[in-house]
Amino acid sequence: MKRTEPALLKDIIEKAFTQAGESDNFLRQRAAYLWIEVVGSGVNRYTTRRFVSGDKLHVYISSASLKNELSFHRDSIAKRLNELVGKDVISEVIIH
Repeated sequence: MKRTEPALLKDIIEKAFTQAGESDNFLRQRAAYLWIEVVGSGVNRYTTRRFVSGDKLHVYISSASLKNELSFHRDSIAKRLNELVGKDVISEVIIH
């Protein structure tokens, strides 16, 4: 058996997803997870649900005024999420 250099677990997981053809799906789910980091804990307090469907991130907000405010920032939120994951995987953020 050939001895190899140690690899980071992160690199091993990314390689496995790439070989399986699921790397974009993994990055989309990661973008949904990073919602909290982009909008902050104050906004996340009113987030009741979030999920990815295709290349769209759907976010349910319980406050009508906050929902209205976030609708003005959808493009910048999507851009920031894509920057954090390192690839354009989210084309649109839909606020419900």
